[in-house]
Amino acid sequence: MALLVVVTVLWAFSFSLIGEFLAGRVDSDFAVLTRVLLGGLVFLPLLRWRGIPAGLQLGTLAVGALQFGITYLCLYRSFAYLSVPEVLLFTIFTPLYVTLIDDAFYRRFTPMALVAAAIATVGAGIIRYDGLSEDFIAGFLLLQLANATFAAGQVGYKHLMRHYAGVANPRHTFGYFFLGALLVALPSFLIFGQADKLPSTGLQWGILAWLGLVASGLGFFLWNRGACEVDAGTLAIMNNALVPAGLLVNLLIWNRDADLLRLVLGGSVILLSLWVNARFRPHRLQTA
Repeated sequence: MALLVVVTVLWAFSFSLIGEFLAGRVDSDFAVLTRVLLGGLVFLPLLRWRGIPAGLQLGTLAVGALQFGITYLCLYRSFAYLSVPEVLLFTIFTPLYVTLIDDAFYRRFTPMALVAAAIATVGAGIIRYDGLSEDFIAGFLLLQLANATFAAGQVGYKHLMRHYAGVANPRHTFGYFFLGALLVALPSFLIFGQADKLPSTGLQWGILAWLGLVASGLGFFLWNRGACEVDAGTLAIMNNALVPAGLLVNLLIWNRDADLLRLVLGGSVILLSLWVNARFRPHRLQTA
């Protein structure tokens, strides 16, 4: 779980950076495309083209298209309708998608994993439930699509690595992840991109470089590897750890108002969900 914790801290900055410096200023399609290209630069030099099973190649392409391509196109668009706290609020449903999609892979129903994810959702809701903007429905729907595709990508990669365990070093195949994202991000930019809203300051370019090379390139690889080391219930819960982490960043750096009591209470509920999952999960839930 250590990798998931590291990436949670890393990604905690992304919501605020996007909301404070990019949303409404830089074309969302261009921002996503830039992140895909820069993230790909990290792993494409390591990519093996020969000796990799076609199923592993296509599966990783599909995971990238879902978890990065579609997810981030929807996420960036949601900032046009929602504030940073609202975006954080509406991501709390991701654990439920993770649990349900993992159960669908195994054709089973695991009630305790779903209960733990639901407890985590309640905890995040305690932290972030407040007044909503007029456009919250559009933003909510965009984020639910983002949540579902992000969850499907995580669970899909976990099962893909289990199926092809030992076939290839993950570093040598993760470049396909970014190629899959590119298959979504590039057409979206060519069709919907706005050339008059490209980055215009060094700060905006610098933020995109950070988000692309570090948050995307390094972050997605470490997160997906971490996902392979835990059961689905823990993975579902760690998705919600971004809520308190993101709020702490918003509070400490950008001095946003936050109810510290609700933050502590909600964080405690999320920790409770981790205990419930560890205490009651079936031993048959394996990790890759």
